[in-house]
Amino acid sequence: MRALILGGTGEARELASLLTTRGYDVTSSLAGRVRNPKLPVGAVRIGGFGGPAGLAQWLLQHEIDIVIDATHPFAERISASAAQATLVTDVPLIALHRPAWEPGAKDRWISVASFADAARLVAREYHHILLTIGRQHVAEFAGDPDNLYVIRCVEQPSKPLPARHRIILDRGPFQLDDEIRLMKGNQIDALVTKNSGGTMTAAKLDAARHLGVAVVMIERPPLPQQSNIFAATTPEEAWKLIKRL
Repeated sequence: MRALILGGTGEARELASLLTTRGYDVTSSLAGRVRNPKLPVGAVRIGGFGGPAGLAQWLLQHEIDIVIDATHPFAERISASAAQATLVTDVPLIALHRPAWEPGAKDRWISVASFADAARLVAREYHHILLTIGRQHVAEFAGDPDNLYVIRCVEQPSKPLPARHRIILDRGPFQLDDEIRLMKGNQIDALVTKNSGGTMTAAKLDAARHLGVAVVMIERPPLPQQSNIFAATTPEEAWKLIKRL
């Protein structure tokens, strides 16, 4: 059985290991946006496929039996390409995405639909903003000339950047005490983050709750809906689906 796993998430690496030990021929595909990524076991390819048509051709050429979309919940372009490519090639697709975060009773969350909505909100309402959205969408906040942005990401973001900013280059997982210290030290009054889910970066939400900091939560884009897509939230659930399919 040949499986293609899309994504460089922890769930993707865990599933690649699980399938490889059970005799599957596994290829993992990474976007290539991060230097020195954590690599899964098995074959690895880096870079895009050239859209849905290119991915469909690749699936046929490599006689892929099943595709698992284990990309980041905000990687909507590759998820859309996977949905279209598997539909026309009649290959089953498992969408493996960890559950979204949910606010608790003491959380001060403001849900928004886009990065642009988040940028307009914090520019108007807050003064010391912690951005934990990665580096690709930081430019959405560049038009604010007044407020301070503490930007934490794995790699140096490209310009444009907000006029007042501090860059912190770091990779999770993060600890609660460190997140509290970061927010206190920078007088953070708003945290902007994507609803990625999982435990690796959840400490920032605990710190915001502890300090009473507002959280501007950018909600996930909707996933494609079609008959050949099956949903899983853990690698174990995905494995059970693969066996059944």
